[in-house]
Amino acid sequence: MQLSNNKVLITGGASGIGLGLTERFINENNTVIIVGRRESVLQEAAAKFPSVITKVCDLASEEDRVALYNWVAENHNDLNVLVNNAGIQNWMGFDDPDFFAKATAEVTTNVLAPMHLTSLFIQLPALKAIMNVTSGLAYVPFSKAPVYSATKAFFHSFTMSSRYLLKAKNIEVIDIIPPALNTDLGGKGLHDGQPPVSLFIDSIFQQLAEGKTELSFGFAEAMTKAGPEDIKNAFNRLNP
Repeated sequence: MQLSNNKVLITGGASGIGLGLTERFINENNTVIIVGRRESVLQEAAAKFPSVITKVCDLASEEDRVALYNWVAENHNDLNVLVNNAGIQNWMGFDDPDFFAKATAEVTTNVLAPMHLTSLFIQLPALKAIMNVTSGLAYVPFSKAPVYSATKAFFHSFTMSSRYLLKAKNIEVIDIIPPALNTDLGGKGLHDGQPPVSLFIDSIFQQLAEGKTELSFGFAEAMTKAGPEDIKNAFNRLNP
């Protein structure tokens, strides 16, 4: 995909990897729309990047997702890049009394929402690329985040199929595959020792410039190239 002169919508674009993508796309001379549930967080991002367009949307709500698409179709029908980035992660086990409720929220946000948005936004005549943020945990699960890992395995598989299915519409489908990074995903402080988002963003934009459609970094890159024995060993290291 071209790196500049796009109109890009990023779900969860006000924090973590989403905010890193927002900053970089703006710096590459793109118009960026960021979507999130909390208006206060969106406004913090807008204060940093005055050119950004914000839209409050609860992606867990089917009604809100349809309303988001209708708003874009009416006001930004030149949108040509959709970034399905928003995701939630819960560290939990079956002994958590809220396990099922948390699991349902993860499946809704990490799987159903991006699938629904994909089915809606491919109706935009201008759409040229979909970027899905999956995870290195799509390849090797982390048992402390069992449902998150499973949703990312699903989403990676869905992304591969979407790439094939959307060829006829000339829509490029790109898989962004991060490792653990220094964000608040899963809870504050859990990933403080991980690489900064900026290093990851630099790497994936270099890969985009090279025309790649599977963009990875660090542990995630190693897992995309790993064989069965490597995957088994990685699982044992992650889950001692």
